[in-house]
Amino acid sequence: MTRRAGNRVTLLESGARYFPELIAAIDGASREIHLESYIFEADATGLAVIDALIRAARRGVRVKLLLDGFGARGFPAELAARLRSSGVALLFFRREFSPYRLRRYRLRRLHRKVAVIDARIAFVGGINVIDDSNTMPGAAGRHDYAVKVEGPLLADIYASARRLWLLVRWSTIGRRPRRSPSLAVAAEVAGDQEAAFLQRDNLRHRRDIEEAYLAAIRSASSEILIANAYFLPGRRFRQALVDAAARGVKVTLLLQGRTDHPLFQLVERALYRYFLENAIAIYEFHAGEMHAKAAVIDGVWATVGSSNIDPFSLLLAREANVVVHHAGFAGELRDSLVRAMAAGGHVIERKAWSHVPWYTRFASWLMYGLVRLLMGWLGLANRF
Repeated sequence: MTRRAGNRVTLLESGARYFPELIAAIDGASREIHLESYIFEADATGLAVIDALIRAARRGVRVKLLLDGFGARGFPAELAARLRSSGVALLFFRREFSPYRLRRYRLRRLHRKVAVIDARIAFVGGINVIDDSNTMPGAAGRHDYAVKVEGPLLADIYASARRLWLLVRWSTIGRRPRRSPSLAVAAEVAGDQEAAFLQRDNLRHRRDIEEAYLAAIRSASSEILIANAYFLPGRRFRQALVDAAARGVKVTLLLQGRTDHPLFQLVERALYRYFLENAIAIYEFHAGEMHAKAAVIDGVWATVGSSNIDPFSLLLAREANVVVHHAGFAGELRDSLVRAMAAGGHVIERKAWSHVPWYTRFASWLMYGLVRLLMGWLGLANRF
């Protein structure tokens, strides 16, 4: 992990803060835009982003839009045609996907959410291109985070976005594409924050995000606060949390209460008793859809990104997180998470959880066993 000083990293809470910043940056672009997303919905937010991309392409900006072939499988063909006819280069990461023919490589999705504008501003986080209100029935809205990055860290983010685009382009056309000229990165000092860009892929960066979490957890001395939409950590991660709690660190997990994947939630809840018996506090967020992938440790280490703490994010998908070593940023993120817990968090009591009906516990452990079998089939059981 390469930590770079001199950055300005701005916390953006949910789409209400993120999309105005993103669209303003796109409208200010003069040379090149990279935008990557797992989901891209054709709702009001998605259409506003599409309009901004088209405006940029029509004034001569090189616009490159990369979407996941499964997460964005419902992307309308007429919108794709409109983008391409306007000069936007649109690619899909592993578009072929059949629910009836499971292949290991098809579980390796593009889950990261990254945008780089003119190599002078970047956005990294967990926010897909979708309305905050376009969520599961009964949920008030989506709670999520992204960051806007300015400064030396742009060099790493821009290089990553450019490299991934070329790889997908190469696999799409079957030959090495002609490289467009790279931009000079606006890497001058922009602030006082030290930060690192972490990615997870299946070559050189297989474990970067997980190892960064583990190093911070193992060195924690006072508090660990993790907010994660899909939380199913492997053995090393679980043990690191338990060890931290045993040495007196306050460990708190903020997890989904309302979920769009109820079977996964059953798996996740199989570990609740283990965590509660080891002095780890659990809150479930019920005010809306909690989609965050963020953490604050000891009030100085913080991360925001796309990576869940589950086997699919940590072992299979392409992910991207920013880690910030700065008390001011960490404090702002912690305050936001604490407000979320106060507004919509339901604490899970150890005594009450021990009286959950046997059939619910059985279903949780059955689903947990199935996930372990899947990890075994993928050759990853020793890491889960």
